[in-house]
Amino acid sequence: MVASASERNRAARELFAPLAPTYDRYARLLSFGQDPRWRSFLVSQLEAGPGDTVLDVACGTGAVAIELARRHGCRVVGVDQSPEMLAEGRRRVEAAGLAGRVELREGRAEDLPFEDAAFAGLTFTYLLRYVDDPAAAIRELARVVRPGGRVAMLEFSVPSRPLPRLAWEAYVRLGLPAAGRVVSPGWAEVGGFLGPSIRAFWEEYPLDRLRGIWEGAGIGQVDARLLSLGGGLVVWGTRGG
Repeated sequence: MVASASERNRAARELFAPLAPTYDRYARLLSFGQDPRWRSFLVSQLEAGPGDTVLDVACGTGAVAIELARRHGCRVVGVDQSPEMLAEGRRRVEAAGLAGRVELREGRAEDLPFEDAAFAGLTFTYLLRYVDDPAAAIRELARVVRPGGRVAMLEFSVPSRPLPRLAWEAYVRLGLPAAGRVVSPGWAEVGGFLGPSIRAFWEEYPLDRLRGIWEGAGIGQVDARLLSLGGGLVVWGTRGG
């Protein structure tokens, strides 16, 4: 039986649905140009080739899926719960000339509509803060990756060093909400939401605990890199046999 979307899932969908047409532009602007750099590093951690099919979960408007196809020459299936984001993503895929290699589908990370070991690798972006049980979500993601396949994630992080942490707190408490209000009511809501969401997630799931969750799901050789003075984090590992 397919599990229904949780309140957390529905809230995330409602929050981001109105932003689909402007998502990529303002994600770049409000991150001071860092978001595309982080996504590029995420894609670089995947090992795939022209004969492989990779799954991109929480694909949004298709930015990672497009870069995966371009960089690795692989086929990509993207999954997201938001029809609005997927519509914008399909438009971008078509504009990039990749409709034959990138397919975007509606679906939820916690209940993927694919067979075991169906993919050569998997990426996911800004996902775990929006699921009720991150450990169960990671197990479901690992399930569809073949043994030896790479799994990689991108998430916002909280800087640990004092000066970057002060700058981060000032931005998420004051700068980001103010900038969001300038853009639109929808971005104003996101601007007020992100700081508390990111902070709360890492308080509950520090990196050592997250590593343990990955290893418990059968993903080994787990490594991580903080980016942009600790504002972003990419984690990757290899699906065990």
